[in-house]
Amino acid sequence: MPDLITIRDAAPDEAAYLSALALRSKAYWGYSREFIQSCKTELTYRPSQIADERYHFVVAQLDAAAVGFYALEAISPRQFELEALFVDPQHIGAGVGRQLMQHALDSVAAKSGESLLIQGDPNAEKFYLAAGAKLIGTRESGSISGRHLPLFEILIRPLAGSGDDQRRGMGRPVSFQA
Repeated sequence: MPDLITIRDAAPDEAAYLSALALRSKAYWGYSREFIQSCKTELTYRPSQIADERYHFVVAQLDAAAVGFYALEAISPRQFELEALFVDPQHIGAGVGRQLMQHALDSVAAKSGESLLIQGDPNAEKFYLAAGAKLIGTRESGSISGRHLPLFEILIRPLAGSGDDQRRGMGRPVSFQA
């Protein structure tokens, strides 16, 4: 099925659908209704956010249906954050997330990005590690005070003047290793 996926930019009028998809995807991991309700504000995307040039929202589409999406946020000219990566529960494990992650890595590299930060759900840790991420710490959840989430980084290009040719990508786009 992943071969049938089309990846395209999101449209602002898809904000409500993408928000609902994010909540369904989060609920896949068995969180309680109360927990999901606590995440609702953080996982609600607005048309203005999708249209904002600081963000890049991308949709994975199967036939006419959006089955996943990601959003990148430009933190600086060289650093980006994966603001969101969600796959519809019916398609989790089918390669949609892998295709979205690869597209995100390629997008960051095309923008001359050096690193991608990812605040991930603990259930997605293996996925991000397989994508080449390194666990660099934790960050407090924007939804639940006192809950700390893993913070990952993927180095896309060597930092200028670092001389460190062991950094992932060595100036080229990174390949997803799952």
